[in-house]
Amino acid sequence: MRIIALMNQKGGVGKTTTTVNLGAALAELGKRVCLIDLDPQAHLTINYGIEPSDDIVSLYDMLVDGASFLEAVTKIDDNIALVPSSIDLAAAEVELVSVLGRETVLKKRLESAQHDFDFILLDCPPSLGLLTLNALAVADEVIIPMQPHFLALQGVAKLLETVQLVNKRINPKLKVSGIVLTMFDSQTKLSNEVVAELNSFILNALGKPLPWATARIFKAKIRRNIKLAESPSFGQHIIDYEPNSNGAADYRALAKEVLTMHDDVGKPVVSVRVNRQIDPAKLAAAHVAAPQPASVPLPPPQEEAVA
Repeated sequence: MRIIALMNQKGGVGKTTTTVNLGAALAELGKRVCLIDLDPQAHLTINYGIEPSDDIVSLYDMLVDGASFLEAVTKIDDNIALVPSSIDLAAAEVELVSVLGRETVLKKRLESAQHDFDFILLDCPPSLGLLTLNALAVADEVIIPMQPHFLALQGVAKLLETVQLVNKRINPKLKVSGIVLTMFDSQTKLSNEVVAELNSFILNALGKPLPWATARIFKAKIRRNIKLAESPSFGQHIIDYEPNSNGAADYRALAKEVLTMHDDVGKPVVSVRVNRQIDPAKLAAAHVAAPQPASVPLPPPQEEAVA
């Protein structure tokens, strides 16, 4: 089983769209997939035609009220299951603040359940708070959806620092497996410049003790496609809504790439700091810098943890 967190603290970059449709494409290939909606906006839940309500067992019930993972799982079809979200999840960070080991609650719930999923995909909220930390604490790998804009490169530096901190203090097997470019237009000069910048950055990390040392820029680029924007209003993923669209083709290609990525998944990585004030134009050259105080609410190392 592979547990993949799809995260980017910047909103509107296609995290939920990628989680929904990557999951659907993997299911089409015969893989058993569970999607977990960690965003209080519940867009992933709505995209699968489930209306958030008090009548369903949600991720909030699992994290705060002690419901089991299997109680929260809703079956969508033979190969797809969903742990839905609700607006109540917005209060989870406050309610869990006094809980010992609050950043590993999701991990404990998953480890205590017997299931046969091949993939668990975690749709993270657009922030680096406690819900995202719970996702990173249980994940084997991170996939970063991002638009090919230079401002997005600044966010990548901060995101990588967060992965480093979680890798060091909570989850030593966590790694960045790749970046998937969304809303991509190969005809624009800017898109190609961003791809070149990212490729240079990853190439410079090759062979270094960094969680993204084996990361890739996925060959499958998610092109702008109106069908991807339409499908959520029908409560369907793109494979069901318009299987012959460019969006369906792109996510099928991405799913096939993800299936080939087995090397080094889950292996511990030595942690080092990354400068979160990276200039986008110099992103490829900036890897390690002097330590800076983190704004992420991480706990102290395990041996120092107190209630």
